Amino acid sequence: MVRTQIQLDEEQARWLKAEANARGISLSQLIREGLSSFREQEERLPKEKKQKALQAVGMFASGVSDISAHHDDYLADAIQPRES
Repeated sequence: MVRTQIQLDEEQARWLKAEANARGISLSQLIREGLSSFREQEERLPKEKKQKALQAVGMFASGVSDISAHHDDYLADAIQPRES
């Protein structure tokens, strides 16, 4: 193991101590588990794929100006069975 030192704000330190205590593990163990979880999440979707996906944002137009406010309505209309 490598010893390191970090600085936390008081709320972060308070939460970490309480969470480690509740789980019955050391503060160091909780931080290691959190870092491992973060790393797994980051490695699931490589940065290149994230950038490519973000480049597509805003490239297409639906012609609908209120989609952000009424997306559930549009989705419900799209998945309802059509009458013949």
